[in-house]
Amino acid sequence: METIFAIGDIHGCYDKLCEIIEMIDIDFDNNRLVFLGDYIDRGLQSFEVINYLIDLKKRCGKVVFLKGNHEEMLLNYLAGSGKITYLANGGQQTLESYIRHMSKQDTLPIPKEHLDFFNSLSLYYHTEEYIFVHAGLNKQKSLEMQKSDDLLWIRKKFIKTTYNFGKRVIFGHTPFLKPLVQPNKIGIDTGAVYGRKLTCVKLPEVKFYSV
Repeated sequence: METIFAIGDIHGCYDKLCEIIEMIDIDFDNNRLVFLGDYIDRGLQSFEVINYLIDLKKRCGKVVFLKGNHEEMLLNYLAGSGKITYLANGGQQTLESYIRHMSKQDTLPIPKEHLDFFNSLSLYYHTEEYIFVHAGLNKQKSLEMQKSDDLLWIRKKFIKTTYNFGKRVIFGHTPFLKPLVQPNKIGIDTGAVYGRKLTCVKLPEVKFYSV
């Protein structure tokens, strides 16, 4: 079975991202790395985080980037909708991070390479043993029939269920004081942007790394 490292919600915490990548010392020739979304907002270094992830994508083939609800809110904001909602949920910090890195030649605060990254994000990723998703799943629908709203936003209905999804679900989105470990799911958002930890889980060992 392939060794997989999954990393929870980063939210602009660039230093913690660098620390945890160094800590896990991943072998990209033989291991896979999955990011569960919410790379931006609330934290102060969203630009640096995305720059780092884009560079990682260029250097390492076995990396999967999922979309979080905050990336969805950013794309909606740029399309002209949900502006107040986005700014009220940490988007202001992201825009300020990008504006700080604008050059005189830039016409838009977010460079095309970063926009391409946001538009390339997947809603889920699955293997024979696991389903990786940002927020969770609706137990009444197959994986292929899940709505993006559930994949990006679901909380209580998913957290509370003991439903067997056929594969163990690895998710972020809902912050816990420590990783949530249940037979049907593992939650690894541990509130990095709230002064707590950024967490990675190594599978199939279910070994946790936190910084």
